[in-house]
Amino acid sequence: MVQAGCSWRKLPAALFGVSRPTVHRRFTEWTRYGLWEQIHHELLHRLNTAGGIDWPRVMIDSISVRALKRGT
Repeated sequence: MVQAGCSWRKLPAALFGVSRPTVHRRFTEWTRYGLWEQIHHELLHRLNTAGGIDWPRVMIDSISVRALKRGT
């Protein structure tokens, strides 16, 4: 899981209309259900269909895919 961005303590609860623990719980549930991956795949599909991805320029970085030492 990506661990970048602001901490839960800095999350402005008033902006979301729910408490920080509720936001954290929902985020955890959505992560467990694979929602973020589904959204990512749908976005890639829509961009690709619209010709919005320049595939020869695509790259993968270590925040998206774990780089293993001495791995394949």
